[in-house]
Amino acid sequence: MHKIVIVGGGAGGLELATKLGDSLGKKKKAEITLIDCTKTHVWKPLLHEIAAGSMNPDKHELEYMAQAHWHHFRFRLGRMDRLNRHKKEVSIAPYIDEDGKEIIPRRSFQYDTLIISVGSTTNDFGIKGAAEHSIALDTQEQAEVFHQKLHHAILKAQTQKKAIQPGQLEVVIVGAGATGVELAAELHKATREMTAYGIDRVNPDRDIKISIIEASPRLLPALPKKLSHSVELELRKLRVHLYMGERVTSVSAKGVTTHTKKIISSGLVVWAAGVKAPDFLKNIDGLETNRINQLMVNSSLQTTKDDSIFAFGDCAACPIDGTDQYVPPRAQAAHQQANLLFKSMKLRVKGKTHLPRYVYKDYGSLVNLGTYSTVGNLMGSLIGDSMFIEGIIARLMYQSLYKMHLMALHGFMSMALQSLARMITRRSEAQVKLH
Repeated sequence: MHKIVIVGGGAGGLELATKLGDSLGKKKKAEITLIDCTKTHVWKPLLHEIAAGSMNPDKHELEYMAQAHWHHFRFRLGRMDRLNRHKKEVSIAPYIDEDGKEIIPRRSFQYDTLIISVGSTTNDFGIKGAAEHSIALDTQEQAEVFHQKLHHAILKAQTQKKAIQPGQLEVVIVGAGATGVELAAELHKATREMTAYGIDRVNPDRDIKISIIEASPRLLPALPKKLSHSVELELRKLRVHLYMGERVTSVSAKGVTTHTKKIISSGLVVWAAGVKAPDFLKNIDGLETNRINQLMVNSSLQTTKDDSIFAFGDCAACPIDGTDQYVPPRAQAAHQQANLLFKSMKLRVKGKTHLPRYVYKDYGSLVNLGTYSTVGNLMGSLIGDSMFIEGIIARLMYQSLYKMHLMALHGFMSMALQSLARMITRRSEAQVKLH
């Protein structure tokens, strides 16, 4: 059978593996293998809620092995680090446990078609101290580490004999993109929930401080100004400290320094200012990459140097027709590309070489500020232009994005039952994770 290997089980990769498994895999027309370095999947836009503690990841994670069993594809645990295009083979690094012991040895997998969808990682641009003294929110593990540090900081402040020191309970977020502003609002809510459960020596309005530092002159620089202005008003209502037009030059254990010599004291620093593709992709076996390690692909999502290798999502640089720009690293683009590749793989299995071309469609953006507000802009062929939305309509549309992802993985009935179960159990649980 035609061997299709998908590397990366993010939203796009997992949706594609599921759809291919339910069609080509179930009918024994192709062998579908998904490779990922983690055992479970969590929708990446939820990571800021996990970091803040407003969401328990145990109730939202999906086990790759179970999904593979239910949907007729194979799952293999490991991190791709090598590629042999001549042999059509990917190599997976040994899997090491928490104690440093090798659990799974190095393995190699043959492919007829290779699809790379490994997403992106935070880009700290080599800023001094950023790697050592800040936390990114690229993975569930990082989000949980941040939550533990935040929880421990509040517990320490509650039990220490001396007064709370300046910066001790301050969180600095570097980068005012969607992740940064959504995290700031979620932290405001979660820290107040947390202190309500017997943390009586910490006054969140007085002791807990949240700051955002952004090099651009406004929040959400990639999105429309009206949306940016609306989000800024909401964050100022929450007393989030905004440092616009400030470029970070160094990060230390005590805080962050900017190019204007401002020093913002902090106990925790989150780095959310820029993305790049994983470093292992840079010039991997001669494939063409750009300065942020993205694989260069044409409009069929095939890499420029090898027609049997495809890439999509954040790790791919796909040109936008008629421009010198590339498709932005956004979830909607990865979802659109996964749908296109589903059609392309069915054609490749039949031996067809003429594949459909990807045309990026921007349907707008939504920014969720938790219980405080949701704002966004809709655009595209449905409305002919751009339309600003906010409030309950924007919030329902934001929630529907996650429901659509669950539907792609489980089907409508399973998604509906899961949503109902969460609504019921939520009433008997703490509104914030307390451990």
